[in-house]
Amino acid sequence: MLTKKQKKFLDYIQEYFEKKGYSPSHDEIRKHFKLASVSTVNHYMKALQEKGYITREKSTARSTKINKQDLAINIPFKGYIAAGEPIEAIEEHETISVPKNMVANSGEHFALGVKGDSMIDEGIFDGDTVIIKKQNTIENGETAVALINGNEVTLKKIFKEKTR
Repeated sequence: MLTKKQKKFLDYIQEYFEKKGYSPSHDEIRKHFKLASVSTVNHYMKALQEKGYITREKSTARSTKINKQDLAINIPFKGYIAAGEPIEAIEEHETISVPKNMVANSGEHFALGVKGDSMIDEGIFDGDTVIIKKQNTIENGETAVALINGNEVTLKKIFKEKTR
């Protein structure tokens, strides 16, 4: 587990790499965080390396690489959902690895496999996997997992009307 400061260092290194295609120097990191010396940078870099979040080569500038396991998280894969006619809700107990940027920073998330093609206009195809954030409310026009008759689920774009 990372401390808040270690997380900030890791996020900065990742963002810098995504923008420029190479990792920041220790001096650039020092300047970004307004630190007095690079020894503090070395301390945090060593901690990140020991925890397995980064790898780096000794005596080589800009050699820091973020290990891929930090860029993905595991979420439960709970089965399949219909995009069309509802199907019985049967929960499976597996996990899948998804890119971290596909989930919100807070809340409970899970994945469902899509069966059917009624959501093609929304870019959701038969065989796709959708990432769902569990919540009790939905805004008009959002796509949601709808529970019907207590045991059937379907994936639909929800539009609120006056009477329903």
